[in-house]
Formats: sequence, structure tokens, C-alpha cells
Amino acid sequence: MSIVLGYDESPGSRPALAVAVSLAVRFDEPLVLVYGAEPPGGLGEEFRAHQRALAEMGRAAVEHAMAEADAAGVRTVVEVLDAKPAQALVDAADRHDARVIVVGTSGESPLRGAILGSVPHKLLQISDRPVLCVPAGTAGE
Repeated sequence: MSIVLGYDESPGSRPALAVAVSLAVRFDEPLVLVYGAEPPGGLGEEFRAHQRALAEMGRAAVEHAMAEADAAGVRTVVEVLDAKPAQALVDAADRHDARVIVVGTSGESPLRGAILGSVPHKLLQISDRPVLCVPAGTAGE
């Protein structure tokens, strides 16, 4: 089993990292750091260039999370996937037999998240595994 974390260096993902590392330590399981790097749109060279740029941003973003996990003695796996974030998290959770998917929230209202399609809201709709939504501004930030 594992703990899967959606991480993008946003303020909302930092408290989620602290919670995910704590869970990984408590259950002695690896932490799978996931970054979904599929840009909107679809085809063409511009799309591919955008996708490469997002993948590079994702690799840079998870470096901080890897350092924190390593400092806590947590084994990590990094996945920068060419998929929308929510689907990337579900796919990684399936591959790594996740106990839980952990994501941060941005502090927006639930209605705004539902209308705009936030990752936590989408995960609650498509995941068959538990989803832990860590509020922005929680301790450990």
C-alpha cells in the first residue's frame, strides 16, 4: 500500500504535504508524489511545448516535497503524468494500491470548486479510494 499526494507547490498543497508525510510515517508506507501535467487544449506543437513545460514545472515542484519526505525518513516515488490532475491521482492510486489520496484545498468555497472543477471536488466524484482534503492554512504549513 501507499499514500498518494497531489503536489504542485501551491499554498494549499504545502499543508497536505505535512499530513501525507505524517501518514506515510505512521503507516510505514511509501509516499507517491503525483503531478498531473496535461494542459488544456489538445493537439499541435504548441500543445506539446506546453505539456513539456508543465512536466518540467511538475518535476521542479516535487523536489521540495521529496526533500521533506526524505528528511522524515519516508520512501518516495515521483510520478509526473500526462493527465489532468484528478485523473493522474486516481491512476497513480490504482497502480500503487493507495490507502488514501491526499490533496490540499485552495480555500475557495465548495460551490466555486464545484463550478470551476477543483481537483478535490473532481476526486470526490471519480475516486473509489478515500480522499483526504487538507484545508489551506492548517498547522504544519
